[in-house]
Order: sequence, then C-alpha cells, then structure tokens
Amino acid sequence: MSATWTNWAGTVTASPEVLRPRTPEALAETVRDAAARGRRVKPVGSSHSFTAVAQPADLQLSLEHLTGIVSADRETGRVRVLAGTPLRLLNQALDLLGLAMPNLGDIDAQTISGALSTGTHGTGATLPGLSAGIAGLRLVTPDGSSRWIDASDPELFGAARLGLGALGVITELELACLPAYRLRAVERPDSLDTVLPRIQELFDAHRHFEMYWFPGTRRVQTKANDLVDDSVDEPLAPWRRRLDDEFLSNTVFGAANRLLTGVPRAVLPFNEIAARVLTERTYTGPSHEVFCTPRTVRFLESEYAVPREAVADVLTDLAAWVERRREPVSFPVEVRVAAPDDIWLSTGYERANAYIAVHQYHRADHREYFAAFEDIAAAHAGRPHWGKMHRLGADELAGLYPRMTDFRAVRDRLDPDRVLANDYLTRVLGA
Repeated sequence: MSATWTNWAGTVTASPEVLRPRTPEALAETVRDAAARGRRVKPVGSSHSFTAVAQPADLQLSLEHLTGIVSADRETGRVRVLAGTPLRLLNQALDLLGLAMPNLGDIDAQTISGALSTGTHGTGATLPGLSAGIAGLRLVTPDGSSRWIDASDPELFGAARLGLGALGVITELELACLPAYRLRAVERPDSLDTVLPRIQELFDAHRHFEMYWFPGTRRVQTKANDLVDDSVDEPLAPWRRRLDDEFLSNTVFGAANRLLTGVPRAVLPFNEIAARVLTERTYTGPSHEVFCTPRTVRFLESEYAVPREAVADVLTDLAAWVERRREPVSFPVEVRVAAPDDIWLSTGYERANAYIAVHQYHRADHREYFAAFEDIAAAHAGRPHWGKMHRLGADELAGLYPRMTDFRAVRDRLDPDRVLANDYLTRVLGA
C-alpha cells in the first residue's frame, strides 16, 4: 500500500510503499524478504524530524503496531519497551509503574526508538543524552537476524545505541529508569547581560537549566527544574497553564507568526512585546509533565552542540549577527547543557556540551539565519543534532566524531548492501 509521507517540519516528502508488521517476528521476516528482493527499507516512527533521516527510498517500515511495555522491574528500574512506543504514552505508563525516565526533552511526540536513534537530549549538567539510558536493545539486521545488544559487546553497543537507523531496525529497548520523581519549575524573565556571564554557574546550580533568548532583544526567559520531595504539591493553576502554554504560546504565537510573515520589519519589535508578556511562575509536578510542553506552531530548527565553555561566545556572536542584519527571527533561541557519554555518534561523545537551537517559522525564510548560525557553531567544533537541519557531509562529520570510521566499519559489516540507506545517510555517513 502506497501513501504520501512527510516529516513533521514539512521539509521532506515521499510516496513509499508502506509495510506495517504487527510483531517483531513479522518485522524480521519483512526485512529479510525485502533485502532478498533487492529492495531498500526505512523504519519510521512518528516522523518528528526536521531532516530526511527517516525518508524512505523505497519501502517504509511503520512501527505503529510495535508499542507498549514488555516488562518492568521496579526494583532495578529496568523496563523493556517496544520500539514504536510514543514517548507520551511511555511516560504515562512509567508513571503508573512508579518509574520515570532520568531526563527528557521538551517534546514527547517522538517514538522511543526514533528519539534515541537520533540523539534526543534534555538539559542537565550531570545528565547525558537519552541514549545513554539504554541498557540493551534488540536489532533486526538486513539479513533478517535478530540480536540482543548490550554492554557485553562494547563495540556494537557503542555504535547501536545511536545508529540513525543505519545498522538495523530496533524492535525493543531496555531502559534504565528511576523511581518516579517530582520537579519544581521556576521560570522567570531576565536579561541576557545578566545571565550570560553566570551561565556556567547556573548550569551547575540546578538539576536542569535552560534559557530562551529573544533575538533582537536583550531579554531571556530562564527555566530551572530541581527535585522536590513527593509531598510537595504546588501545581500550576489550570487557567494559567491554558493561558500560557496553550493560548499565548501556541494560539496567539501561531496567529502572530502568520501575520508577521508578510511584515518582516515588525518581527523584532514583536519579540520585545512577546518577551514582556512572559512573567515569573513556579510550580511542581511529575517529572514528565514538567519537562514536556505542547508545540502546535510549525517551525524549522537547527541545533548544534558546542563545548559548554563556548556557549557565551556563540550566543554573543549570534546576537551581534541578528542585530547587525536586523534579521526577522520570531522564535526564541534555546540553550541547554548535557554531560558527556561514550556513544560513538552522540553529540556528547567524550565532551560536555552546551546545546544551542535556532528556530524559524516554517513559512519564513530561514536560510541566511541558519547558515550564519552554522558558521558560528563551526568555529567551535559544533556537532549538529542528527534529527535537525544542518548542511554537513560525511567528510566534515568524520572530523567531529572520533569514532566515525569505527561506526562505518560496523555499518559495512551489518548492512553491506545498504538495504537501510537513504540519501540522508549517504550524505552524513558516506556511500
């Protein structure tokens, strides 16, 4: 059955033949059969990407039926989950079990395998990206064989935890979870001139810290999340959540962007107004409810990881570029932090990073802004997020990832015929 497919950002489309296996065994047989017939296969989860990482070149393998928790051990925190499970449903199921992910990003629309295979991360100076929480995974390789991969095979484990879908199709993951925990969120407006000189201190002072800078202004919004006792219950009033997170951040912001697309000169003055609308608020809640927020306004995004000590220089240079050009950028710039890990293609491989993400409304021209940002990040050995827009190719990326050659060797061994390849993987990994 063929269908029109597009990624969430609307930047990539295709019309593949779609296969929907209902069990891991059926998936393995589907992959084996496709490879034997010389077909190419690309697994897809929720398609929540900004790049063509999940674009099918021939057959699209939907994971929509491979959902749910397989097993959970509350004593050890080990949870086995099928690869197509959306993060939103996984978080709710874990909460019912008294468990939680150690960290999350601010969007929960992705499937667990898609999020981990592209390097999704949250923020926290002592917390690595989400893929570091994988204790094991089941991988179906193009010959149709299914193998369990964990730390007993450090080479394959180092490659497969963040494999871009290039090594095989993940059907099941074992996650190292924590007992469910609550967070207190403190969100407040501030000044870039106040926060930037202290940003390293703020990164270290909180379990989770992030900042949003409004281009063309010196205004920022900071968000610090810290652990609180389970007895602490300071929920955000329902009316305030609806006003801030749904009406202002989505309904009003979306309408404003639609109008501003035709009046680019008004964008930066609008940012001054938008930044002033945000006021301080403090609330507590289960971790996943504090981490994740609704995002209904469509946008484009590029994100780079730079050594965390470079974050002030990158933001200073980016602010100067926007001000000099008066570039009409209506979306705030997001700044986060993460600890290093040992995963070969992780942006955090053996390096503590600050993550800087730039966004632009999907109907606005992003090209010069994103190109300038990439130039600034490149001066600091920036590593791009695999699921977000970037222009780098295999040769440039090999200089940023010390284990890239090793990853390519594993790929050659597991998928020599490039059954899982598409144009994006050819670009970033080589043919």
